[in-house]
Amino acid sequence: MPAILQRRPWLLAAAVAATFCLGACSGFSDRTRGALTAITPYKVEVVQGNFVSKEQVEALKPGMSRQQVREILGTSLLTDVFHKDRWDYVFTIRRQGVDPQERRLTVFFNGELLERFEGDPMPSEEEFVATLDTRKKSGKVPPLEASEEELKKFAPKDDGKKADATTTATGLAPLPAAYPPLEAAR
Repeated sequence: MPAILQRRPWLLAAAVAATFCLGACSGFSDRTRGALTAITPYKVEVVQGNFVSKEQVEALKPGMSRQQVREILGTSLLTDVFHKDRWDYVFTIRRQGVDPQERRLTVFFNGELLERFEGDPMPSEEEFVATLDTRKKSGKVPPLEASEEELKKFAPKDDGKKADATTTATGLAPLPAAYPPLEAAR
């Protein structure tokens, strides 16, 4: 037996344990390979660009100014220095358990006015929101209307007292018409 093992018997025990562990690894991976493939790591949801809905595209009309287009669609994701009369709207979303989505819309200008636009067919806002919800659907949508009787439960109670002129309907004093300047607070 080497001298180092005589002075440190725990080193020999560690070497033997490591040998057994390495020998057991081959059998361990074969038995649990199916279970390990079922466990997937968390993947971060990646959203890039501007979502453009079908309603927004329908609001675009040739002859609109750049400002009007920007108010409808937002600022474009890509603005090319070499093509100043072209804006590209690109939207991508990658989520765990859902196929990645990518949509493009290109807007062309002639000077300051919208000339034309082309791109992928866009979903409506309602269709897009439906693709985001990956939970199982119950199939039954609850009614969202309240009857007159249900609304009367929330009506303010009138005890015959008139509200004081210095309070609002919420019972709080109204805000002042103007605030004093900050310099006056010193």
